[in-house]
Amino acid sequence: MTYFVIVIAYALGNFTTSYIVGKLMGNIDIRKHGSGNAGSTNVFRTLGKKAGALAFAGDALKGILAVYLGMLVGGQILAMTCGVVVVIGHNWPVVLKFKGGKGMATSIGVGLMLYPIPASICILFAVALIAIFKMVSLGSVVSMLLLPFVLMIFEDRNTVIFGTILGTMAIYRHRANIYRIFKGVERKI
Repeated sequence: MTYFVIVIAYALGNFTTSYIVGKLMGNIDIRKHGSGNAGSTNVFRTLGKKAGALAFAGDALKGILAVYLGMLVGGQILAMTCGVVVVIGHNWPVVLKFKGGKGMATSIGVGLMLYPIPASICILFAVALIAIFKMVSLGSVVSMLLLPFVLMIFEDRNTVIFGTILGTMAIYRHRANIYRIFKGVERKI
């Protein structure tokens, strides 16, 4: 049953909300517009606030569902595993030939479900950076860099591995954004 739940978590990640919203609300493949990323920020920039909010909510919800299933079947460790796997499914979905999003909305859903206080602190930090610098990627990267440290303060030290894995995936997926930030050419809101 444990392995079945992990497979379900990956399948949930493959439910690429941004792609679906792009097709339904704009009749487009979102990966061929804007940044080319199948994520809620690209949907927001390409199709507007309503479509972006819908994509974000759907991506966060699949993170919440994956963690819930893991908790229901196997407890905290399986819930963390499902949380990581759903983000992998979002970032590298087999249904879109492994061209998914960057995993931020899904990571937010996972984080809020598992560790609401540390996740909320990271989210508030991200929102503050986005408000000041007008760069979603900067807020995303810095908040995910902070996640393992915030988990270390508020939770069991074993959660640091979980936070490090999520953070590493987010930073890897944002590597082009990080390059543009350092070059001073990253897109702003």
